[in-house]
Amino acid sequence: MRQPIRVAMIIQGYLPRLGGAERQLAALAPLLHAQGVEVHVLTRRYAGLSPFEVIGGVPVHRLPVLGPKRVASATFTLSALPLLRRLRPHLIHAHELLSPTTTAVAAKRLLGVPVAAKVLRGGTWGDIAKLKRNALSARRITTLLRQVDVFIAISHEIEHELAEINVPPERRVFIPNGVDTQRFAPLPLEGKRALRARLGLPLEAPLVLVAGRLAPEKRVGQLIELWPVVRQSHPTTQLIILGSGEEEAALKRAAGAGIQFVGYQDDVAPYLQAADVFVLPSATEGLSNALLEALAVGLPVIATSVGGAPDVIEHNVHGCLVPPDQPPALQAAMIHLLHDAEGRARLGQHGRERMLHDYTLPVIAGRLRELYGQLTSAPSLNRALTTARSRSA
Repeated sequence: MRQPIRVAMIIQGYLPRLGGAERQLAALAPLLHAQGVEVHVLTRRYAGLSPFEVIGGVPVHRLPVLGPKRVASATFTLSALPLLRRLRPHLIHAHELLSPTTTAVAAKRLLGVPVAAKVLRGGTWGDIAKLKRNALSARRITTLLRQVDVFIAISHEIEHELAEINVPPERRVFIPNGVDTQRFAPLPLEGKRALRARLGLPLEAPLVLVAGRLAPEKRVGQLIELWPVVRQSHPTTQLIILGSGEEEAALKRAAGAGIQFVGYQDDVAPYLQAADVFVLPSATEGLSNALLEALAVGLPVIATSVGGAPDVIEHNVHGCLVPPDQPPALQAAMIHLLHDAEGRARLGQHGRERMLHDYTLPVIAGRLRELYGQLTSAPSLNRALTTARSRSA
């Protein structure tokens, strides 16, 4: 029987705040627990949230952040260190290369435990790009290279970026995000109609869905700008925008006919199951959970070729890939796919099969559990990481 492992997960936010990283960790935590991993979450204490609670069997420790950005990061780290000394984790898993990994590295120096750092996003808005823009970038990157035992990449784009800052191959492990393929599953036509009625969505019109944080890098504004042309070709088609964020008010002002905002939703599965096409127009991504969920539901997807999307989607097999920040290409893909019912069905089926084969949550939890075991028990770290890479290839 494998020995239990106590893992401290350090992440900027956690439930009830919901972003992609938070949702992924919350979904994996019970599966890791079932495999002998005792998970503790350390996160920032936002207004209205208690310092400690247990969510879904996972202890969640919310630590204070005070003052401007750098001061807030420092106060979080100073609060985390005595807590980590009490928890005595066997391993620290940081989610993001910025503040969470800074805290993890400080704790490693104090406790002598290994550190795994998950890179959440690549590209110009990603973790490594932000590090490089920092005034102390060279020093911070050097510290990470010395102190982080393994870097977890969720996309091959991120793996390439890690190589560019001289992270050696034996310390890079590719473990993508996973999806709950039982909860996110296709519905028959009659079930879809009933769901639309319950959600207040049009019963007969083709529905194109975009889901995520309404932030500049998600490029929902581009989608709104080109929507009138799509509607000229498909007059009854509706664009459903699911999510909230700093651009929400401006996007609503810019929106015209055939666009419906449904706001932030705790449960996105019914909206995905009710839609006909999913679109992800982002300029940058890590590995979008919404994309994985749409594929699992059997939706035909159109995504920009950024982040992990090219890892998941073979163009015209599992979905359609278009270049980022190329509205004409995005527009043409939507018009084509809305015309092609047979093509939509084929892409949706192949996308679902792709998720079932490689991206289920149990598969990803198993890869993480194997990595944790190797990091905490192998006599040679390099040998452990070589084994981890061969298993995740």
